[in-house]
Amino acid sequence: MTDKTLMRQEIEEIPAAVERLLAAEAVPEVARAVAARDPAFFVTVARGSSDHACTFFKYAAELVLGRVAASVGPSVASVYGAPLRLGGAVSLSVSQSGGSPDIVAMTRAARVGGALTVALTNTPGSPLADAAEHVVDIRAGPERSVAATKSFVTSALAALWLVAEVAQDPGLLKAIRGLPEALSRAVEADWRDAAEAMDEGGSVYVLGRGPGWAMAQEAALKFKECCQTHAEAYSSAEVLHGPVSIVGRGFPVLAFACGDAAEQGVAEMADRLARQGAGVFATTPLAQAARVLEVPRTGHGLTDPLALIVAFYAMAERVARARGLDPDAPPHLRKVTETL
Repeated sequence: MTDKTLMRQEIEEIPAAVERLLAAEAVPEVARAVAARDPAFFVTVARGSSDHACTFFKYAAELVLGRVAASVGPSVASVYGAPLRLGGAVSLSVSQSGGSPDIVAMTRAARVGGALTVALTNTPGSPLADAAEHVVDIRAGPERSVAATKSFVTSALAALWLVAEVAQDPGLLKAIRGLPEALSRAVEADWRDAAEAMDEGGSVYVLGRGPGWAMAQEAALKFKECCQTHAEAYSSAEVLHGPVSIVGRGFPVLAFACGDAAEQGVAEMADRLARQGAGVFATTPLAQAARVLEVPRTGHGLTDPLALIVAFYAMAERVARARGLDPDAPPHLRKVTETL
């Protein structure tokens, strides 16, 4: 494959997509409605990559707003038809297509149950947009590769920006505004050595903590989708509770660390696994035994994960091509997945 894949083209478009989102007024407007509700808690509704964006939102809401955020299984509404009491809550639904019946059904049920409903979607005229009271167009633009990249980043950013606007957090808002430049550098991050190590086949662990763990989940999914690699995401604390037993010599590990309170602990776990003989790459200069991957820092621990996942996407596309795979068309997958 000599020409750029659609996936690579779309990775390169991420900074521009982020600029489009930041130029719109939808997120601040929705944030005012959320702040007026003063929610006791949040619930999230999503699947796949969108659910990883919701995990990222969970940590942001809990760390910045002090409000618990919990994922609700869409089947509670779509299959079981069970009502939920959500008075005082805000429900955040995330879907690139906005067309999956189970996400739409749960959004409607959340609204009936008393929640203020917000949808993040790349398709403003979708059934999900019709179901929610407030809609944010994530402005990723057309995304033709099956693997979601632009739409994941703008979904995660829209969710984070919502938190920042509700909190009126000046440091976080400043870091968000600086993301297009940081993400442009992340697209070009040189993770070639890690790509070669990940191309050896077998299984991969991706570790993170807090907001970084959300990105580890997304990375593990992309390894499966694009690289035909079995990958599992773990909290850097959770990996000791069993999974570490299969980490032997040469076992590939990516440790995602951001510039936050968890960075030291992630670095220590990366070093521990490296000293066991694993092939560990860590996105922190605090690592000593693990090999350090360069990734732009953004000036805030909650925006760092977005630069990190962009750098990872570029690496995953490289691994897929090195294996002779087409990351734009993974087997058995479609761009829009509709589940009930």
